[in-house]
Amino acid sequence: MTGLFKRARGGGAQLTLDPVEASILRNLMVQMLELIGPGPGGDTPEDPLAALFAEGPSKAPADPALARLFPDAYAEGPDAAEHSAEFRRFTENDLRARKREDAFALIRAIDAAEDTRRGDLRLTLDEEGCRRALGALNDLRLTLGTRLGVSEDDEDLYSLPDEDERKPLVMAYLWLGGLQETLIETMM
Repeated sequence: MTGLFKRARGGGAQLTLDPVEASILRNLMVQMLELIGPGPGGDTPEDPLAALFAEGPSKAPADPALARLFPDAYAEGPDAAEHSAEFRRFTENDLRARKREDAFALIRAIDAAEDTRRGDLRLTLDEEGCRRALGALNDLRLTLGTRLGVSEDDEDLYSLPDEDERKPLVMAYLWLGGLQETLIETMM
C-alpha cells in the first residue's frame, strides 16, 4: 500500500509512494517554499556575526496562510502588539529558515527515493528526517487548511461534490493528515 508511513528497519520511517503521489507531494513542498520565500530583507548576510544579529520583520504577514505559519506570540494584553512585534523581530528569520530547511529535506528525500520493483518510490527517513518531514507536512497542512478555511466543525468539506473546485485541495489536505498521523505513530 502506498501513501502511509511505516517503521523502517534499523529505525526511522519509510514511505512508499506511487510516482503521482511523489510528484504531488514534491510539487506542494515547492509551492510551500515559494510561499515562505527568503523572508523580508532577502537572504541572510554572508558574515556569520551579522547573520547572528540580523533583525527580522516586526509586522505580521498580510497573507493569512503566512500569518498562520508565523503567528503573533502574544494575543492578549495592553502591550500585546508591541511585544509580538519585538518577538517577531528576533525570531521570524530563524523560524522561516527552519521551515525552509524542513521543506528542502523532504524534497531531497523524495528526490533520493529508491525505485521499487512495482515502479513505486520508497523514501527512507532517519530520525532527523522524520522530524523534518513532520514539520514540513504540518506546515503544508496548516497552509492548505488556511486556504480552505477549515475549522473544527467543517464536516461539509468531507462530502464535497466532484465539481467543487476545492475538492483536489481537500483531498490533499486529508491525505497529508494521514501522512502526519502515520509518521507520528511510526516515530512513537
